Amino acid sequence: MGRYDRLRHILQLDPEEDFLEIYRLSSTYEFPWDYTRSLELALYRTYAVPSIGRLLAHTAELTDRTQKRYDDTTLLLDAVVEHGFSSDEGRTAIRRINQMHRSYDIPDDDMRYVLCTFVVMPKRWLDAYGWRPLSRLEQQAAARYWATLGRHMGIPRIPEGYDAFETYLDEYEAAHFAWDPDARRVSDSTLNLMASWYPSLLAPAVRGASKALLDESLLRAFRYDPPRSLVRKLVEGGLRARARAVRLMPERRKPHYARQNPEIKGYPGYPAGYRLEDLGTFPRRTEGGGVGGCPVPHGKA
Repeated sequence: MGRYDRLRHILQLDPEEDFLEIYRLSSTYEFPWDYTRSLELALYRTYAVPSIGRLLAHTAELTDRTQKRYDDTTLLLDAVVEHGFSSDEGRTAIRRINQMHRSYDIPDDDMRYVLCTFVVMPKRWLDAYGWRPLSRLEQQAAARYWATLGRHMGIPRIPEGYDAFETYLDEYEAAHFAWDPDARRVSDSTLNLMASWYPSLLAPAVRGASKALLDESLLRAFRYDPPRSLVRKLVEGGLRARARAVRLMPERRKPHYARQNPEIKGYPGYPAGYRLEDLGTFPRRTEGGGVGGCPVPHGKA
């Protein structure tokens, strides 16, 4: 296969009817590494909304059990991509996601914003660091894919189309990004997790490289010192050099799903290593609207 043959095949599909196939081809054949990195950044970005950051700190899932939370979130979302919405695996994963979210008082606006990050950040990442940009048809299919997942999650007033997702994200961040000490703790824990995937001697460099990928709005929200311009240039240059190398490689012949990523540390493999119905948390809701006897943080920044 030629390097652009799969893209030519994708462009013959209908983003409204074939959105799952298009999204699967893009994320598991064309850009598996890039989708992993961009979705990590998408989730990380949500911490800068204080109502989200405080809730994540309250649950302690991303401060005390960071690797498990990373693994479980990745595997649950990946099951829908791999098996589809109507499969047993897809329905089980969505049911687990809904069970967890419904245990907390999460504003619909925050849920809608998180969905927007999953649509917008991969496109922006690939524009900057991909071996090719995401085509308009792939953007439309991604918007349709995540909108479908959002409807399965009961999220109301989901944006229609990629442009609407992008507008919502930009406006929500402008209105809600702000400093919060609990959100900063979640951010620090996530950066430490990413550093832990490499030899300890490299940990400071990994944390520095990760911060170099943050835009000014995120740096301000978490009160991180801006990275040195040389560090940012080296990181961005390295990613663009990788993209040029990938462009010269042959087409991927087998899909690479997120469950196959080396960053998944807690489970040896599916189905032997874990069951979808056992992933995630099982919080107990109390009469006071909290979980495990504690009030649930909510509201806007």
